Amino acid sequence: MPGGVSSPVRAFGAVGGTPRFIRRGEGAYVEDVDGRRYVDLVMSWGALILGHAHPEVVEAVKRQAELGTSFGAPSKPELELAETITRLMPAVERVRLVSSGTEAAMSAVRLARAATGRTRLLKFAGAYHGHYDGLLAAGGSGLATLGLDSTEEQTLVVPYNDLPAAAAALEARDVAAVIVEPVAANMGVVEPRPGFLAGLREACDRTGTLLVFDEVITGFRVALGGAQELFGVRPDLTLLGKIIGGGLPVGAYGGRADLMAMVAPEGPVYQAGTLAGNPVACAAGLATLRVLERDPPYGRLESAAERLQEACAGLPVTVNRAASLLTVFFTDQPVTDYEGARRSDTAAFARLHGDLLDAGVYLPPSQFEAWFLSGAHDTAVVSRVEEALVQKLKRIIAAR
Repeated sequence: MPGGVSSPVRAFGAVGGTPRFIRRGEGAYVEDVDGRRYVDLVMSWGALILGHAHPEVVEAVKRQAELGTSFGAPSKPELELAETITRLMPAVERVRLVSSGTEAAMSAVRLARAATGRTRLLKFAGAYHGHYDGLLAAGGSGLATLGLDSTEEQTLVVPYNDLPAAAAALEARDVAAVIVEPVAANMGVVEPRPGFLAGLREACDRTGTLLVFDEVITGFRVALGGAQELFGVRPDLTLLGKIIGGGLPVGAYGGRADLMAMVAPEGPVYQAGTLAGNPVACAAGLATLRVLERDPPYGRLESAAERLQEACAGLPVTVNRAASLLTVFFTDQPVTDYEGARRSDTAAFARLHGDLLDAGVYLPPSQFEAWFLSGAHDTAVVSRVEEALVQKLKRIIAAR
């Protein structure tokens, strides 16, 4: 395999050392093939909001697998998942299930171009919307980690949180869609400034541009109705993934009924997939959403993340947090966009990553990724992370 991995950041290229090959996960912990146990702050990059191997999710997967793993035909789990998504996210009036967030983004872009008759896109520097060519321009996440980048002539890029620049670009050029992470989480966590998302909505309405929220990370993570509920802004189209698959491969795009009516077989915008709406993935996602509805963990998750943030107060680092998402940046300056994130001392982060691994805490192996908590991260687990984090940060800062 290129780099020995199936996804680049997993190779530990940005932090050094040997990638951990994980054998099993349980609750808030993972265990590698050498038997070492870690508190997990990756949580399958945010997909496992209930923790590893949650009993209800495992049972749903087993039950569906015994009935069949794939049919290439409609099934009850996909219908029930679609019904649940559209009920919990009012802006998603109709939804199409796919197999990844990248597929969701690619399909939504195709739909936006067909609906508007325009080709250009507007995105924000440091935002990652999957490895679709047209959306890799100035991407964060793995591109920033590995020093890679891409520019596409049909893609306009402006700084995140810069509403005047975004509005000016829309006024100057015919743009099919603005695609935005309502909470940036692929340059590390960066919250939207007050009025930023609402201002994008107004600018899109004024210029006939579609507003696309990439909620692959924030969907069902920051609130039951996603970031669009948290910030009270209604997009035209929404991208989903991660949590709606309960840890299995999945993606979805949805939105206004009139737009989704343009998708084949009802309309001319073709999109298909052999494993789209896979019954096992849908069963896992449906089980996850049912638990989230029955016992919402959002207050507990946010309190845990706030505790870690406050533990770092007084240290010359910046801890950005949005709901339960957080990132520690090695800079004492505010981080409000990609340029601010890139000022972080990545060598110091690499040392933090290694030191915390030694202490039994598994961070995302990149400065430019969010840290994720789950419902399984109880008070005792958070205390362990807090103690290790503060201790290692103080040691690294003292040595700089």
